[in-house]
Amino acid sequence: MAKIEGKVSLYLSGFIYLLFNLRIAADNAETIKATLWQIATTAPYVAGLTYVIIALLQYMASGEKLPWDRRLRLFFAVGILSGLFLAIYEYAGTGTGSK
Repeated sequence: MAKIEGKVSLYLSGFIYLLFNLRIAADNAETIKATLWQIATTAPYVAGLTYVIIALLQYMASGEKLPWDRRLRLFFAVGILSGLFLAIYEYAGTGTGSK
């Protein structure tokens, strides 16, 4: 039972990651293009920060390796936060410039 709950929560984390990086556009093709561009531009930064967090956690645990699913969950968590902050920046900053 715990294995099923772990997989469901992992898939749910992945879905929420995609949801927070979703960029709505005029049509479906533009939405997919904008979302993939968003993920492609933020993924290196998210992966780098996740790598640092994992290295720090492994150092604190005397070199014990983290399982792959926990690494992926950390990636999703950092990606959700970055998607949220970037969306706030993009949507709140739209139309605020001087004319």
